[in-house]
Amino acid sequence: MDVLKVAGSLNAARLKRLRERAHRVRRHVINMATKGGCFIGASLSCVDLLVYLYGAWLRVDAKNLRDPRRDYLLLSKGHDVPALYGVFAEMGILDPVRLANHLKTTDDIYWHPNRKVPGVEFHSGSLGHLLSVGLGIALDILLKGESNRVVVVLGDGELNEGSVWEAALVAAAQHADNLVAVVDRNTFQANVGTEDLIPLEPLEAKFQAFGWGVSRVDGHDFTALQDAFSRIPTVAQRPSVVIADTVRGKGLPSIEARADRWFCDFSSDEIAMLLQELEGVRQAELESAPLLVR
Repeated sequence: MDVLKVAGSLNAARLKRLRERAHRVRRHVINMATKGGCFIGASLSCVDLLVYLYGAWLRVDAKNLRDPRRDYLLLSKGHDVPALYGVFAEMGILDPVRLANHLKTTDDIYWHPNRKVPGVEFHSGSLGHLLSVGLGIALDILLKGESNRVVVVLGDGELNEGSVWEAALVAAAQHADNLVAVVDRNTFQANVGTEDLIPLEPLEAKFQAFGWGVSRVDGHDFTALQDAFSRIPTVAQRPSVVIADTVRGKGLPSIEARADRWFCDFSSDEIAMLLQELEGVRQAELESAPLLVR
């Protein structure tokens, strides 16, 4: 299993490695936002979540992806696949060179997770489906008496889908405490705010009413994520949900929290400027918290 996956707190060295990996993944995402574009805003909002999960919590062996003891991650918000592919590239699962093939017909690196890509457990496209798929996997694991865990990463706008709440009801009824939902709560769906279209709050109370154990954390704080995931299952014999408050476009102040920056197709010159902006943000972090970041 990945060497980052060690029980306990995140010390300075582990935090440094996670932050460095997240920075590199963001570079990958930015580079994929050209020649066809990508959903850059939401991809950047979930980078830290995916980096944390694959780097510090999920039992996944990059050299043995079909290990029967592995944990499962399903990216239900599949349009954010650039972040997932970026993580795979940093883990050595996916050749980084292939990321340049994003959206090319000569490769399988396209809009949504594709099972032909190593590390992808299940394809996704239409929103709202994969919590049900994840529940099915989790119940199969429980029936076999095994200890694998199943994580489903959901978008907050995706929670408008009725199928999500049907699966949530069944998961609680079946005491699927090996199922974990992670909500990327960046407060946007497409080009509108979630609370301006179909308000989701109070989101914690909704999940609690459906019988889930609930945690809510800063989705960009690795220490807070470690604290939340170290307590899973949050409530015994219940599925768990981690509501992660995030920022759309995190790492690029010029596009952060902007409704019009959900999908972008940048020119090569614009990509160069965004990469420079990202480096500037990184340098500011190093100067403001050197002991934590370096």
